[in-house]
Amino acid sequence: MPSRGLVAGPNFEYFQRRYFTPAEVAQHNQPEDLWVSYLGNVYNLTPLAQEYKGDLLLKPIVEVAGQDISHWFDPKTRDIRKHIDLLTGSLRYRTPRGRFLHVPPQLPRSDWANDFGKPWWQGSRYEVGRLSAKTRNIRIINTLTSQEHTLEVGALESMWEILHRYLPYNAHAASYTWKYDGKNLNMDYTLEENGIQDQQEEFDYLNMDSTLYTPAVLLYFNDDLTEL
Repeated sequence: MPSRGLVAGPNFEYFQRRYFTPAEVAQHNQPEDLWVSYLGNVYNLTPLAQEYKGDLLLKPIVEVAGQDISHWFDPKTRDIRKHIDLLTGSLRYRTPRGRFLHVPPQLPRSDWANDFGKPWWQGSRYEVGRLSAKTRNIRIINTLTSQEHTLEVGALESMWEILHRYLPYNAHAASYTWKYDGKNLNMDYTLEENGIQDQQEEFDYLNMDSTLYTPAVLLYFNDDLTEL
């Protein structure tokens, strides 16, 4: 673990988060900024949209920008779902929104070019991370400035990843000691592994509003103005 002054941790200049929430994916809902998620992963299809800008076959993908499209896929094969085509009697990709990029036409066509290599949904060239299957809220309180922010985070994110989310509010976030219930947090662990339980199910069972209680992590400033 590299050290930055008094604070040990990853180099955030090259740091990449592993998880994204559905709300984050939903923000990328334009042709010039197009993300989708499927089968637990998140994909940035912006380069694909730029490459095929103006192509009618891009339209079904643009229509689902920012959404989860797992229902397009067979989870066993991780390929587009297929069905028996009534016209040809052959096995074809199922595209209820209409045929889209890299899906072969129903019948042979002279303008069908299949020299694109792998279809966009195969491989990991557009993958940017995993989709958080479960999210939770956490309050982060800066004891130096008394500022408080509530973040939605993935249940499986490490504290370093949560710190990375918090950087827009405090560029020196890594120069603080992060504590909960008076104990230093292990930044390599998740909230749950640090003893910060997710009590959403208990609140639901008791028919109580879970927003009435959101756990708080306290930040204590170290004498080190680390810039990330």
